[in-house]
Amino acid sequence: MDSATIATMKALMEWEGQRKAPPPGFPKLPDVPAARYTSAEYYALEQEHIFRKTWLFAAHLDEVPEPGSFMRWNNAGDPIIIVHGTDGVVRAFYNTCRHRGAPVVTADKGCARRLVCPYHAWTYKTDGTLVGVPERQDFVDLDMATRGLIPVRCEMFGKLIFVNFDDGATSLRDFLGPIAEEWEEFGFDKLRLAARHSFDLACNWKVAMEANMEVYHVPFIHPETVAPLVDAKRNVNHLYPGGHGRMLAPPPREMQRESVRALENAPNWTAIETVGELGRTHTQSYTIFPNWVSPLSNYFVPPLIFWPTSLTSTRLELITMAPDWGDGEAPDLWTVPDETSPSGRAMARLIQEDTQFGEAIQRSMESRGFRSVPLSYQESRIYWFHQHCDRMIGVDRVPPDLRVEQAIGAEWVSPNDPRVALMEQNAADLAMTG
Repeated sequence: MDSATIATMKALMEWEGQRKAPPPGFPKLPDVPAARYTSAEYYALEQEHIFRKTWLFAAHLDEVPEPGSFMRWNNAGDPIIIVHGTDGVVRAFYNTCRHRGAPVVTADKGCARRLVCPYHAWTYKTDGTLVGVPERQDFVDLDMATRGLIPVRCEMFGKLIFVNFDDGATSLRDFLGPIAEEWEEFGFDKLRLAARHSFDLACNWKVAMEANMEVYHVPFIHPETVAPLVDAKRNVNHLYPGGHGRMLAPPPREMQRESVRALENAPNWTAIETVGELGRTHTQSYTIFPNWVSPLSNYFVPPLIFWPTSLTSTRLELITMAPDWGDGEAPDLWTVPDETSPSGRAMARLIQEDTQFGEAIQRSMESRGFRSVPLSYQESRIYWFHQHCDRMIGVDRVPPDLRVEQAIGAEWVSPNDPRVALMEQNAADLAMTG
């Protein structure tokens, strides 16, 4: 990010902190229909048209580190295999044998030069090619060249592996849009996977995710964890094509001494040397449609991934990626040791604060008292997310009583930002009157 852009961002944060109303021209956000969180019909539309047609984070290269490595991945319904081919290419396939439909891979992880179905020993190369069929003479006109494992779109950003079930989808880089360039400073091609843990939540996936898409709640839910480090009043939201978003907020002008001391006593983390000024000194978090939320800093890239497991349940993945920590203990930003847990880990305090009300909110939403959701300007990233959900589904496919209005226009979507012109005009007016 160049110096002029950094200066503009800093000025925008000050402008946001001083405004008395939403920016002139920003649309009044209509209520979000309540049933988007409770309707089985809408949930089915999400599964078919969102999670089957967008790029989804699946794995880190450290999980399939060498040629022949493979892992199972089942977070989006259909069983998938992620395979690091012996030719060095990372691919994804449906974990379904082309003979009788048995899973080709039954172990969660492994390493092999061939993938052998345990049912009848049909054998595949790591590029998916079928190369072995026992008693082949008994199959009439079996064209092995057309019976390889069925591929799933698979592309990488740095060491991150994404999949997409839609063969006609745009490339991963085009999907990320301008965010791909903004992320270059964080060195995704050098980050190691430090921790990956999952926890089940008893609420709709959007209930869980939206708690991480605004800072309106920070003073109330995080008074001792986030609030001392983030000035929510000077937060700037940015909307990107494709339903993505970003928040950028400075630290409070006068940080509490306890918070400063905590930072000074932080572990000896390895820094990402290429991160620029805002990444080093401010809090920023990206929402990548549909289910990724991650703060980024000069020490970590720690995404939270929200996987719907039913209408009223979510699997939350807590991931920490960081530069090489050498012989030290691998950093884990989101979980802490817990001897009472089957996994040996528990959610850290900050995550517990964000998830503590999920089940109660879901129950409350299912009551007759929940009619609709009025969102503020501060919560515009949530409304933008809902707009894109309907666009992915196809607005005409969404029942009228479940739709959100397409209220936020392209003029508010990056690279456009009317706030910059408003801010500059305000400064010019003050200069003239001063």
